[in-house]
Amino acid sequence: MPINELRSISMFAKAVELGSIRKAAQAQGVSAQAATQAIAMLEKHLGVRLLHRTTRSLALTEEGQQFLEDAQPALATLERAVNTARAGKEGIAGPLRIVGPKSSFAGILMPLLDAFCQAHPEVRPDVALDDGIGDWVLDRVDVGFRIGASAQDGVISRRLFPIQLIVCAAPEYLARYGIPTTIEELSTHRCSVFRHPVSGKVLPWYLTVDGKVEQRHFPPAFYSNDTELELQAVLSGQVIGQVANLSAAPHIRSGRLIPLLLSQLSTPFALHLYYGSRQALPVRVRAFLDLTLEKLRDSPELVLSEQELATAHEKVSQICLHGQ
Repeated sequence: MPINELRSISMFAKAVELGSIRKAAQAQGVSAQAATQAIAMLEKHLGVRLLHRTTRSLALTEEGQQFLEDAQPALATLERAVNTARAGKEGIAGPLRIVGPKSSFAGILMPLLDAFCQAHPEVRPDVALDDGIGDWVLDRVDVGFRIGASAQDGVISRRLFPIQLIVCAAPEYLARYGIPTTIEELSTHRCSVFRHPVSGKVLPWYLTVDGKVEQRHFPPAFYSNDTELELQAVLSGQVIGQVANLSAAPHIRSGRLIPLLLSQLSTPFALHLYYGSRQALPVRVRAFLDLTLEKLRDSPELVLSEQELATAHEKVSQICLHGQ
């Protein structure tokens, strides 16, 4: 149904409700002439007279009465739909569709969601974590997270923080198998490797050499397509791994993992936040974006400083002393 017909029907119903075309025009924010023309066009389109009207009064015809009774439920439904849409734009409530990587991300996202839902309990998060790349439009995404910039056009991207890829091992591993001091020595160690859960591709280690990031493959002692399982394997002392700060930071700070080969640490990627438009964002989406930027952008909780890494690395000397 054309929008002009809807406006004409709404004007007709409002005129009957208020008992005056002039009052209906004022309520709808148009001139009395425009209101009269709208009702006349509706009558012409229907081929029946809906109102008996004089300069002082109006009354429904039989056809007008029947048409009004049939139209009112649809008008009420339409009004509810309009109000719901406006509430989504103006109020912090309703569904919030979020997508992000499955690997190592749940522990980053959940504290955000917890804080946001505590403040806005009427919001209903709908979260899909997947290491593949979905379709922004078909998936009806409000907010997305991705390691690396979004691959889709028309999406606004904001960098949150760098992904530090840190060669590290548990103290138990280093005491048992020794401490690598060069990249070449890694080839003699029990290395873990990550297999991409979507493509199945075995990913290389990314190491900084002479100021440039190089990709290196090492003989694997452990494969996994799950970052949490790989982390547990490294924590158990079974293998040495290259672990992202997303997972490694709290364990390095606690001493459960020791960073190695600090000069080879690389940051080839970053976690990005992305969304579809700067205009007409629902308030709930804008509020979540603002909270995310406040909490995650270059967060010192998630990004290890050079001093922290150096201090943690000094524990290597203690292992050497105990091993003598």
